Amino acid sequence: MAFNDFFAGEIATELLKQLLSISRKSCLCKSSADNLITSIEELLPIINEIKYSGVELSAIRQSQLDRFSETLRGGLELARKVLASGRWNVYKNLQLARKMERLEKQVSRFVSGPMQAHLLADVHHMRFETMERFDRLEGRLEQRLNSMKIGAGGWVEEAVKRMEVEEEAGLGIFNGVGLDLGKSKVKKMIIGRDDLNVVGICGIGGSGKTTLANEICRDNQVRSYFNNRILFVTVSQSPDLQQLRARIWGFLTGNEAMGYTNNLFVPQGKLQCEWGSGPRTLVVLDDVWSLSALEQLIFRIPTYKTLVVSRFKFPTPVVNEVYNVELLREDESLSLFCHSAFGQEWIPPTANETLVKQIVHECKGLPLALKVIGASLRDQPEMYWASAKKRLLRGEPICESHENKLLERMAISVEYLNKKVKECFLDLGSFPEDKKIPLDVLINMWVEIHDIDEEEAFAILVELSDKNLLTLVKDPRVGDAYSSYYEICVTQHDVLRDLALHLSNQGDVNERKRLLMPRRDTELPREWERNTDRPFNAQIVSVHTGEMREMDWFRMEFPKAEVLILNFSSNEYFLPPFIDDMPKLRALIVINYGTNEAIFENFSVFTNLANLRSLWLEKTWVPQLTNPTVHMKNLRKLSMVLCKVNNSFNPSVIDLPLIFPRLSELIIDHCHDLIKLPSSICEVNSLQSLSITNCHRLCELPADLGMLKKLQILRLYACPELKMLPPRIGELIGLKYLDISQCFNLRCLPGEIFRLASLEKIDMRECSQIVSLPPQTALSNMKSLRRVICDDEVSWQWRYLEKTNPNLYVQVAEKCYSLDWLDG
Repeated sequence: MAFNDFFAGEIATELLKQLLSISRKSCLCKSSADNLITSIEELLPIINEIKYSGVELSAIRQSQLDRFSETLRGGLELARKVLASGRWNVYKNLQLARKMERLEKQVSRFVSGPMQAHLLADVHHMRFETMERFDRLEGRLEQRLNSMKIGAGGWVEEAVKRMEVEEEAGLGIFNGVGLDLGKSKVKKMIIGRDDLNVVGICGIGGSGKTTLANEICRDNQVRSYFNNRILFVTVSQSPDLQQLRARIWGFLTGNEAMGYTNNLFVPQGKLQCEWGSGPRTLVVLDDVWSLSALEQLIFRIPTYKTLVVSRFKFPTPVVNEVYNVELLREDESLSLFCHSAFGQEWIPPTANETLVKQIVHECKGLPLALKVIGASLRDQPEMYWASAKKRLLRGEPICESHENKLLERMAISVEYLNKKVKECFLDLGSFPEDKKIPLDVLINMWVEIHDIDEEEAFAILVELSDKNLLTLVKDPRVGDAYSSYYEICVTQHDVLRDLALHLSNQGDVNERKRLLMPRRDTELPREWERNTDRPFNAQIVSVHTGEMREMDWFRMEFPKAEVLILNFSSNEYFLPPFIDDMPKLRALIVINYGTNEAIFENFSVFTNLANLRSLWLEKTWVPQLTNPTVHMKNLRKLSMVLCKVNNSFNPSVIDLPLIFPRLSELIIDHCHDLIKLPSSICEVNSLQSLSITNCHRLCELPADLGMLKKLQILRLYACPELKMLPPRIGELIGLKYLDISQCFNLRCLPGEIFRLASLEKIDMRECSQIVSLPPQTALSNMKSLRRVICDDEVSWQWRYLEKTNPNLYVQVAEKCYSLDWLDG
């Protein structure tokens, strides 16, 4: 049957009528009938349009459409049988319903597959005829232009070259500095991997992503591979998606010369077509800000590749593989900076080499920072350079150009965030540059001041990492339900930290939400001292000094402060008296970056911290807590890292339940003078999480550990001198997680462990002395156990439990060694 005869026979129209009747009368076939109605109603306008176009079809296309004609004819017969079938003939109606479902799938496959391919073929046919017309028109234009003594090719080529030169100047491209490695990796993804349809370039703002994408588009090998069929599209934050889709579709189908913007012919939704093949095509989507926009701009068609350029990381199913732009090396940074500052690749003899290198170091390999700051300092005297270095060290813009071209451009990434995530980003300016920030500190701070829980805080952290606004240290434990955040850190590029400081330090100093010292100094900022006549309304206060004595502080009032961060480097430290004037303080973070543990003076200020909920002490002597001195009735979390703690919990002079009546989490990490965990801890009945980790001299746990009835998490990670667990550990009826990994001298699991009915996970990797487990009959009582991480030598004993507990997963651990914690 001919194609036109098929459409003239009104088969589709008649079938529609029958399907409408079925939808009203047959319950079993209603769903299939409704779906078929939708498909055929979408198909009919296209059928009529092709019918009256007079297009002569090829034999292959005619054959495909003839077969579809027979499918619809069979569907018409099937519809008549459905309507003729009696209501009570259940078996026959079920058979007819299955046949209707098969018909629905056949029609759907044709509409989404071959029909889309036919439309593409028609469009290409139109393109050929259109280009012929344009060739004739171009000939006439060239004749006219020649009469004006302007070559048609000449002025076009000149304009294009001029535009490229201006673009390169704007991008600041300099002999491909730092681009070779990136070009090689991205080219391999684009022209060396047929299995990758969508690839990406990702990095922080100003890292050279767009520059790299432009270099890819100009590369001769890439242009040859795609036969110059390359489209560069800037998406931006508020794109007109319909117009962009039309532009991309027009380019793919060859109708961009017509100013193709008619959305009527652009396939809706996500087009994925596996039919046929066309010319190789590369579409670059630059400055993509959202996943929803990206999904609407991707057309998954064979031989068509998409290169996505974004500050954000998109999921793998959408972007198959990503190149993360690497920052410049020291020599590359210096070359790029000198090009902007001096117009040459090296430091001229008349310049101060030390000063130049110090400023380059502050840029931390970020191309945009190197170009902008270098250009800002061009032809300036040495005193101006020295002043600029000091301002950079304080996280301040060195001039209006630096502020507008670098910080304001970087700020675009932050302005796009929702309010709560933006506030969390700005909080990162509270920590010293070039230092790792403990994840636990961040999450505790965010929980206390932003009224969120730990899960939401972690989700915000991941979002900031995905948007390249911080770097989350890659650790397989990150995100695990029982992961210990205090062993995980985040880092941030200095320019991003400067941006956080720049945005936080605007406005009246007494009214700022964050009162921050950008770098370590010997004294407090004079700006603070000049404004002590009024209260400071900051919510977060961050101080970064060396050794501080009593006379170095001055009185300040902080009626709204909820977080205080004390960063210092010294062996002695007088705690600031203004802690007394922080009635709402909820989180106190004290970190010593010196070589030895610092001794506190003025510890009496802790007596007024009635509202304190979280206390983090790092590399300090922990003072001996005595009942009259300290009373922290609302403290929920106490963390002591790299501290001297052995005399802090002397049971003869301390009543821990009285001092910490609501303590729910206690962390003692890398405290090497801890030999015996004091029994007084067992009296803190509110304790839910106890972590004693990396304490290499700990050899004994209190016998009364079982008194902690509310304890859910017990971590004893990397305590190599610990030889046994107390028998009463079986009384921890609420325990859900037990970590005894890297306790190399631990000889066995106590027989009472089977009484831990609530235990869900146990980590006992690298416990080489444990070669046998308690009897299987006893272990089988641990019905809640879901996951065991252990060494291969003992794994077979745990696998016996899998027979009685189908929900149990036994994981054989890989040995992993890390000294990252040493790199402060």
